[in-house]
Amino acid sequence: MFKKVAFTMYPVTDVARARSFYEETLGLAAGSVGNQGEGYWVEYDLPGGGCFAITNFVKDTPSDGAGGTIAFEVEDLDRLIDDLKGKGVTFKSDIIQTPVCRMAVCLDSEGNSILLHELKQK
Repeated sequence: MFKKVAFTMYPVTDVARARSFYEETLGLAAGSVGNQGEGYWVEYDLPGGGCFAITNFVKDTPSDGAGGTIAFEVEDLDRLIDDLKGKGVTFKSDIIQTPVCRMAVCLDSEGNSILLHELKQK
């Protein structure tokens, strides 16, 4: 029945500010972008697969306590954390260690949680 996760979506209130965060701060490239008046849908296709979208079509309030969290797989967690802190990104956690990975939680420009995830070498 189910084939894959088609996309993960976060609500945003300020589309321009959110796009600046995802495109300039995180370095993601926008793919499909559409709007109807002031309503926007912006997709970011990730190089290793998966699609992340932001939108103001839904009237949900962006929140780090809403339940779901996007987890982006990264190559060098330490370097990325240093870079993002230098750009003023707020982190909610120090590095979390597990037997298989390292993670840290930060907030986007709208207040949504982003989990940065790095698999440990085997």
